Amino acid sequence: MPFAVSNGARIYWKLEGADDKPALVLLNSIGTDLSLWDAAMPALLAAFRVLRLDARGHGASDAPDGDYTLAQLAGDAVAAMDAAGLDKAAIAGVSLGGMIAMELALTRPERVSALALICTSATMDRAAWQDRINKVRTGGTAAIADLAMQRFLSPAFTAGQPAIAESVRRSLVGMAREGYAGAGAAIRDMDLIGRLSHLACPTLIVVGERDVSTPFAGHGENLVAAIPAAQLARLDCGHLAPLEAPAALAGALRGFLSPGPDVADAADALFEAGLKNRRRVLGDAWVDRSLAGRTPFNAEFQAMITRIAWQEIWSRPGLDDRTRRLLVIAITASLGRWEEFRLHVRAGLTRGGFTQDDLKEVLMQTAIYAGVPAGNTAFAEAAAVMKGIEAAG
Repeated sequence: MPFAVSNGARIYWKLEGADDKPALVLLNSIGTDLSLWDAAMPALLAAFRVLRLDARGHGASDAPDGDYTLAQLAGDAVAAMDAAGLDKAAIAGVSLGGMIAMELALTRPERVSALALICTSATMDRAAWQDRINKVRTGGTAAIADLAMQRFLSPAFTAGQPAIAESVRRSLVGMAREGYAGAGAAIRDMDLIGRLSHLACPTLIVVGERDVSTPFAGHGENLVAAIPAAQLARLDCGHLAPLEAPAALAGALRGFLSPGPDVADAADALFEAGLKNRRRVLGDAWVDRSLAGRTPFNAEFQAMITRIAWQEIWSRPGLDDRTRRLLVIAITASLGRWEEFRLHVRAGLTRGGFTQDDLKEVLMQTAIYAGVPAGNTAFAEAAAVMKGIEAAG
């Protein structure tokens, strides 16, 4: 594992991507490690050489006791850049990572080509953070886990993606209390807002519409007002944007950091994210056949539905895949869209999306609200699909 040594602590870093791509450094929120960015990495690696690091006190990095400062954490990021051979890079940071990014751009502007400040702030409640630090130093991170999770993820995402939410919580509870408390002190003591007018690099402010930790009101709006010529992007997500909206965030970063021709690349990022969802729901075999059947006439239509239906809709946090699958069954049966109905019945039954009993209950409900003839045809179509599945083994 590669480590940089900074102010007596080992800082874990990871460099990925082609050497001929522009450099991008990704910084994490308090209570998370570099895996926060995993879902966004495929889209980002298509455009950047990406350096990720675990902040002091987090992940595989050392967690020395005592209070940390933003200057210290920014120095850790510079040490990781030096170790990775990056003289200058765009810096994108979430929450604490955004605070570190601002400090780095203010104190070492020659190392920063651009900033992306994601779900972050330059002013936080000192008393609230002192209270959180005290609780962690006394009872560990488990003492503030419920509060942190409420501020990390939107309720809709937690309900729709319980496995991801539980992984975030497990990682938080498992981290060293010294690391969380030390980083909390850096947030408590930060001195940024009065200095932001001195930022000279291009800056993007990304706010989450569901973010209750650093919402636009009182946080994002202050950054937009204080940073010269800052641009603003709004995403439908909570505080941890790389988890809740990885494709949309990657698209925003690519569009901002690589203007001009790379605007098309941002659309490609959304297409690739939608294609991943499409494969998850329908299976590789069906998607590969669909892609092979593209023609110059329908290719743009296929790209559009992949970006919008499969990325924008199937990635939304409010419903899980099972619920969305059953909704599609009910809607296509009600409208008599039998080709789509058969496709989703087959995919749902063969890919563990729902059971035959689930399907039966949806069709019973559909018969009452959409009409018995629709229900009758739906049962016949579903039976034919099930017979085909059985025949195929």
